[in-house]
Amino acid sequence: MATADDVRRLALELPETAERPSYGTPGFRVKDRLFARLHQDGSSLVLWCAGEEDKESFILSEPEAFFTTPHYDGHPLVLVRLDAIDAARLGELLTGAWEVRAPARVRAAREAERP
Repeated sequence: MATADDVRRLALELPETAERPSYGTPGFRVKDRLFARLHQDGSSLVLWCAGEEDKESFILSEPEAFFTTPHYDGHPLVLVRLDAIDAARLGELLTGAWEVRAPARVRAAREAERP
């Protein structure tokens, strides 16, 4: 089970990420581009995805972990139930969202640092 503390720790490990409030909850941005935020329900994460197809794929493949609400219709954002994933999966999801939102220069710098 992942926690809000896991979200914060894992998100802030990603390059050029900063925490700033978003809709009254902790939000995580790469170069001022929001890629994730804790949902106001206190148990979910709002996560950026590559597009509507990816969002639907998440929801259809793991409905116990991923969902949406009418508020997010038409937006490439999916909600993640933190109690339905572990920290390792959370890290993968945050990294994917970061990659979708990070500027090309920031992504390239990260790739160059990998062995």
